[in-house]
Amino acid sequence: MKIQKPPNPQRRQALLKIGQNTGFALFGALLWGAYINVAKAGSTHILRPPGASEEDSKFIASCIKCGLCVESCPFYTLKLATPNDNTTLGTPFFEPRKVPCYMCEDIPCASACPTDALDLKRLYQPKKMEENAQYTQPSINNATMGVAVVDAKHCVAYAGIQCDACYRACPLIDKAIVLEYKRNERTGKHGFLLPVVDSDYCTGCGMCERACVTELPTIIVFPRNVALGKMGTNYIKGWDKLDENRLFEQKEPKPKAQKPDKKLDESLEYLNNSLGEL
Repeated sequence: MKIQKPPNPQRRQALLKIGQNTGFALFGALLWGAYINVAKAGSTHILRPPGASEEDSKFIASCIKCGLCVESCPFYTLKLATPNDNTTLGTPFFEPRKVPCYMCEDIPCASACPTDALDLKRLYQPKKMEENAQYTQPSINNATMGVAVVDAKHCVAYAGIQCDACYRACPLIDKAIVLEYKRNERTGKHGFLLPVVDSDYCTGCGMCERACVTELPTIIVFPRNVALGKMGTNYIKGWDKLDENRLFEQKEPKPKAQKPDKKLDESLEYLNNSLGEL
């Protein structure tokens, strides 16, 4: 007759702890995997602070996620990305419909950046070069945070209702946004005041989007590499002197250096020696 040993409570507790720890480890691994996926993910529609590279991948590679730019912003425009945001965790961005960039002249966010993620050097050169102009200091007007795009299908101004909210809100009024006057063929009595964005001057600050009166904004700021196309170097604007100068800046291709032909050199040497003997 076998005698059953009494259960060992310590062994049971040890097995329970092992099971609990294994469960916690698996749960932590799942959370960490989700974190990594979000951290690597990015949105092409995210707006970065002034002085950031137009290529978001370069900005993410340079940003150390210190938050100094966020702390230095006096208008609380910038914020650091959380897991709920559709961009790389810990990187600064802003949503103009909520709080736009108010284009501080001293550009404190870019000045506070300890790396070249936000670089004041990018704010020296304007988007449209002017002839004989000298650019010796950074200017917030040269920022390339994005560019505003008008949804003409739903904009009330394009529907014939007088509205110039975005135009009045623009800090570069009559440059970044101008009003185009057009006859209203439907009524024959009224005119349209149509907001038109000039990407050569628009900084992407988002004040126009913030001021838009429609339920959803009908003027929206997108990153420049999303909103703008590219003409290509094979088209020259003959009426634009600065663009026409590109014709003369094209460097002629350098002739390829030819490798010495040993057999040819030996043949020439043989012929020269033969002629010398004659």
